[in-house]
Amino acid sequence: MQTPTATAPQLLAISDLHVGYEANRALVEEMRPGSDEDWLIVAGDVGEIFDDILWALRTLKQHFSTVLWLPGNHELWTHPRDPVTLRGEARYRRLVEEIRALGVVTPEDPYPIWESPEGPVAVCPLFLLYDYTWRDGTPGATTKEEALAQSSDLGVICSDEVLLHPDPLPGRDDWCRARVAETASRLEALDTGLPTVLANHWPLHRDPTAVLRHPSFALWCGTELTEDWHTRFHATEVVYGHLHIPRVIWRDSVRFTEVSLGYPREWGARPSGAPGLRRILPGRQGVRR
Repeated sequence: MQTPTATAPQLLAISDLHVGYEANRALVEEMRPGSDEDWLIVAGDVGEIFDDILWALRTLKQHFSTVLWLPGNHELWTHPRDPVTLRGEARYRRLVEEIRALGVVTPEDPYPIWESPEGPVAVCPLFLLYDYTWRDGTPGATTKEEALAQSSDLGVICSDEVLLHPDPLPGRDDWCRARVAETASRLEALDTGLPTVLANHWPLHRDPTAVLRHPSFALWCGTELTEDWHTRFHATEVVYGHLHIPRVIWRDSVRFTEVSLGYPREWGARPSGAPGLRRILPGRQGVRR
């Protein structure tokens, strides 16, 4: 795995570290910044077990001047192997508390400002979930229940349906709508002249899901409520993971970058090997925050 090198600071990103796999754990141990002032966005799915998540972020924080974390679905699982049995919002809040204690920025903290050559940019780690509204892969389904049933008939069901609990809310879609409303209020409070980098584990727009091998999996990939956020909130870049299809696409002149590492069976099959840290923005040389 290569790290972009530069004398000036860089805003870097990666997601889907899945450190329960020894090969991925070894890659995390090797990750290094290209300069002493690099920031790193870790865009979810670090792991499923509480201690594994904290180990990975502690390891990365030892090397990067600023680390920003946001959860994916795997961090929110209540896994039968995890001694921490908290569910839903209680699990998320405990993660925030312990990760914040490591000196890592969470979605509940003020959005830090990155000093790019073009000026300041708000780097916004988001936690938004999904609400089953991306039903393009389940033709004819007009309700969540119909779409889930059709996907089940195709043999496609996300493990979230068993392991990701929305407590105290009744459904994951309810949790998603609550998070979207709360986050939109925070983003609206930013200076309207301030560009943003929006980082969320799940894609903010459904376009990235068009290449899924199983189209109905899009049900667990995002929400139509965020499909204009890249323009509404002045994004210079949207960072996401979840799909394990690292690539760049453009929409409305905004770059959408998937930064996932993925499982060893995935990156190990690629001629190029494991994808490295992705550069999101350059920084101003000599600026230290």
